[in-house]
Amino acid sequence: MAAPPVPPWRFAVAPMMDRTDRHFRWFFRQLSRGALLYTPMVAAAAIVAGRAGAALAYDAIEQPLALQLGGNDPRLLAAAARAGADAGFVEIDLNCGCPSPAAAHSQWGARLMDQPQRVAECVAAMVASCGVDVTVKHRLGIAGRDDTASLHAFVDAVHAAGAARVIVHARAAVLGGLGPAANRRVPPLRAAEVHALARARPQLPILYNGGVRSLAEACAHLSGPDATAGVMVGRAAYDDPWAFRELDRVVFAREPPAGDRAEVARAVIERARAWQRDGGDPHAVTRHCLGLWHGVPGARRARATVAALALRPGFDAIADAVAVLREP
Repeated sequence: MAAPPVPPWRFAVAPMMDRTDRHFRWFFRQLSRGALLYTPMVAAAAIVAGRAGAALAYDAIEQPLALQLGGNDPRLLAAAARAGADAGFVEIDLNCGCPSPAAAHSQWGARLMDQPQRVAECVAAMVASCGVDVTVKHRLGIAGRDDTASLHAFVDAVHAAGAARVIVHARAAVLGGLGPAANRRVPPLRAAEVHALARARPQLPILYNGGVRSLAEACAHLSGPDATAGVMVGRAAYDDPWAFRELDRVVFAREPPAGDRAEVARAVIERARAWQRDGGDPHAVTRHCLGLWHGVPGARRARATVAALALRPGFDAIADAVAVLREP
């Protein structure tokens, strides 16, 4: 009997504002067809008001693709989740981890970890409305209120409400003193607490998130007696995407789509040309592929050449940037 297919959430690329738009997702699909990808967080109210059309646009190759929502109103979240499911997203995630001042002021994002019953109401409404998996991405808690009992109570509440999985960033959120960037660095990583949660709640798939810098580190979270069901990688996948070129083979037991870096770069350039022909800014496409040159000799000059599309659209000089990617 053949082994069951590996679920896409076994490895996911985190939702990242101003990064995981449709062009980055298309680009990452040149490296992996198996990973679950996410939109950046989209406000539920914007979707319901019809102001989020561009944020919901995607190409078929981007699937499997999840929509992350921001908000705290069960009615709005249910309507947005239904719109997302109708648009073809395979999962709808509720953001309970964003530590930005704007999110905290609006009483959503990480601030919602103080309101597990409210989150449970939101999840239940989303589950009832959309017919696809609903998940919650959150932190260990809010600093000062990030003890084990509170974390487990939060997870139990959202699970009872129907959440299919939770994605746990292994840091507390510091609200009122640190912005989002500092919140990714300053609060210490507490990976063992996420693994302890997975061990304590075996009936609920727990995904580990936070500080994963390589495919080997990702796989370490997926193995051993305290393994999590899945792992989510953020900025490492954006800053050094080629480091994940063997992802499909290692995690999903399938051949990866990429040949070499130069092949991927040429595909990006063709997409940028097509985007420009349709009236778009080619830099919107190429800005997401600069990490392809990470660690390559001559990378700085090559990245500058590609980035120059923001100022001088044109593709002649990019051939030199691609040339430095050719395998010896």
